Amino acid sequence: MIRATLALLVSIGLLAAQGDVAKKDLPTKPARTHSFFIAGPQFTGIIGEDGKDVWDSKQPHARDGYVLENGNVLVTWTELAAEVTREGKVVFTYSKSKDNQELGTIERLANGNTLITELGKQPTLLEVKPDGKVDITVALKPETDNAHMQTRMARKLDNGNYLVPHLLAFAIKEYKPNGEVVKIIRTDLPELGGPKAENWPFTAIRLADGNTLVGLTHGNKVAEFDKDGKPVWVVTNDDLEGKPIVDACGVQRLPDGNTVIASYAAPHGIKLFEVTRDKQIVWSYAGPHNVHHFQILTTNGVQIPGKPQK
Repeated sequence: MIRATLALLVSIGLLAAQGDVAKKDLPTKPARTHSFFIAGPQFTGIIGEDGKDVWDSKQPHARDGYVLENGNVLVTWTELAAEVTREGKVVFTYSKSKDNQELGTIERLANGNTLITELGKQPTLLEVKPDGKVDITVALKPETDNAHMQTRMARKLDNGNYLVPHLLAFAIKEYKPNGEVVKIIRTDLPELGGPKAENWPFTAIRLADGNTLVGLTHGNKVAEFDKDGKPVWVVTNDDLEGKPIVDACGVQRLPDGNTVIASYAAPHGIKLFEVTRDKQIVWSYAGPHNVHHFQILTTNGVQIPGKPQK
């Protein structure tokens, strides 16, 4: 009996040891890495997966932008929107009108036009043709004369309408090309903290399932709203170790369902990070450049497919 017991203990010990060895021999999952474009106050350009600068536009203080399929970069600054090659050649430009104070949005559309917003006395959304001439003009209703806070990242929807976040109105409005507002998503809802939370909508992206992903700047949160404007997923600093959200500006939903968030006003530490659906941080950038807006380009060497979600 004693011998049998000892044999059993030895057997269990050996099995445990073998199990430990087996665990050590299992292949480990590679660390997550991204290359990405930054539109920011100190730097506007591309960062490689090693965290080093790959391409520098030499023009900081950009508002919006992304890398086109042809490799050129589309960028908007306060008074100028442009498409430039990696060699610095300018192939498209649009300058702010005299009636307004600054530019915001830039997006290349499927029809070849470029979507641009002008902020100021006459806040407008424009579709500009490749030759620089205005093709479509939509008068915006931001509910404030504070030009800098009228709107940020507007985007054209597949139905031909435009999705426009209005910060101080706590509203994401969907406009028809004739200027009619057909839908509003409120960001000052009680369940999000009400107006006191300062959930100014900065970026609004319409997802494939019809939901809308929104960066809520001073609210230091990101929310996903369903088709009826109800929040169905919200991430705040209360959910994240280290409280990394300091002014949630740019956001992007990756193909695997993870969300990348720009922490624009972070004085140091994390400037950009990726969070899973269950709110676990799986990647972050803590380099020297603050991020106003961005575009994730590759993940572990593989290009992100599809149209840029910018």
